Parts: sequence; C-alpha cells; structure tokens
Amino acid sequence: MPKENVAAYKRMAEKGCKIWLEHGALDYRECIAEDTDAKFGLSFAAGINAKPEETVVFAWITYQSRAHRDEVNEKVMKDPRIAEDMENKEMPFDCKRMLYGGFETLVAS
Repeated sequence: MPKENVAAYKRMAEKGCKIWLEHGALDYRECIAEDTDAKFGLSFAAGINAKPEETVVFAWITYQSRAHRDEVNEKVMKDPRIAEDMENKEMPFDCKRMLYGGFETLVAS
C-alpha cells in the first residue's frame, strides 16, 4: 500500500481488530514491514512487486479451528460496522494485491 496511507490503514485495522475479537477471534495481528532487505530468499516487498513509495502489511487472525474461523468470519461480515466501511469507501490499499488463505498449525511452541 502507499506509505502515505499507513495512518488510514491503521485506523481501519484497529477497528477490524476490535470487531474480530468481539466476534470470537483468539488473536488479531497487523504488522507493517520494517526490514525488506532480504539477504536470502525473496522479500515480501519483492514478492508483490512493491514500489519504493509502498510498504507491505502482513496480517493474521487466530481461530480455534477452520469451523471456528468460518463462524467468526460469518458474524464479522454481517456486522454493520464492517458493511459501513465497505460501502462507497476508497480502501487505503489495492484489494487486488491482497493475498489470503487459511493455514493450519504445523509446529508451535
């Protein structure tokens, strides 16, 4: 997303955090890139072809299970506060470049 949109994104993320947790999510994280100079592999910024004036956000929400995720997300999507943000509002990031997926824990501490 454009670096100039970070403050607007943070406001949106803080609201989203509150809503997801209210509806049962166990944890909600939104992290902004602070080191994208990969010494090996492919950095997040390079992986999505971020321009110099852009930054990368990495976010995740923790649920008890996939069924719990589906239940929480259904409630969130029906929440009028989310609908309010989606209606005729310009997003602070390009939704077409957003990556999404569900992951199962492989190893945990």
